[in-house]
Amino acid sequence: MTAIALEPFVTHDRRFEDLLGDAPALVKVVDTDAHEGPVYAADEDALYFTSVPRGRETGSPKVDIKRLALDGLRFPLELERVTVLRARANAANGMVLGLDGRLVVCEQGTLCELARISRVDRKTGAAQTEVDGFDGHLLNSPNDVVVTRDGAIWFTDPSYGYLQGFRPSPALADSVYRHDPRSGRTACVASGFDKPNGLAFSPDEHVLYVSDNGEPHHLLAFDVSGSELPGAGRVLAIGTPEHPDGLKVDSEGRIYASASTGVQVLAPDGDLLGEILLPGAVNFCFGGAGRNVLFITADTAIYAAPLHAKGA
Repeated sequence: MTAIALEPFVTHDRRFEDLLGDAPALVKVVDTDAHEGPVYAADEDALYFTSVPRGRETGSPKVDIKRLALDGLRFPLELERVTVLRARANAANGMVLGLDGRLVVCEQGTLCELARISRVDRKTGAAQTEVDGFDGHLLNSPNDVVVTRDGAIWFTDPSYGYLQGFRPSPALADSVYRHDPRSGRTACVASGFDKPNGLAFSPDEHVLYVSDNGEPHHLLAFDVSGSELPGAGRVLAIGTPEHPDGLKVDSEGRIYASASTGVQVLAPDGDLLGEILLPGAVNFCFGGAGRNVLFITADTAIYAAPLHAKGA
């Protein structure tokens, strides 16, 4: 069908209208340097995120983990509601909420600090290492992370830190890993990527989606069998250059992927349903009391799109 535009939403498939509702809107929440890792904490009505890296050329980019105290659906908010939870957080990038209530954080590392997956206390900002290597080698620069219902930590580990000058030459291939906190075992579950970046699970956790935004830049789907990915990934969609980056899935299985135009919404089979136009969008998460608000980080601000869809 011909694309139908209702700024800032573009419908490519009538199914997109199911999640827009009668009065779709995209509103600015606050002006702030929100880059990656948005995480909504329902017990606080707060949004955590990582700031835009500063001083990357020095080999030690400065990134803070910040907290935005929300106020329901009152937008925009005052800048004073943004505070720093952990300053200079080792080039932190993607984050997720762990089953124990702490943030699970991808720390990309620097030329002086090891890359790792850490757990960060939301009250104190104290960080604890979960995993920092595989098979006797140091991690490259972990980028995005999800936690499954069994508590396992799945994360991507591209070599962007090396390419951007703040990590040493990689000893590991760009891969996806699964870490079991109970046993302490880390397994490489998928490799052969150029630059694996975002990842997300289908609502039943039977499919893992991985965005490879190197060359080619595409969205892959892997069938999951227990703790393993038994086969090669299949290409669901081709992204825009340097995308897709951020990935999320809603309760109906629709896939949200960042693109140069903003956020693309795809059916589980990869069909493009529609777009939320917001050039510069990096990552996003569902939040709010009804889990139906898509919070989007875009480097200079955080935006919100209330939808007729809920996070998985």
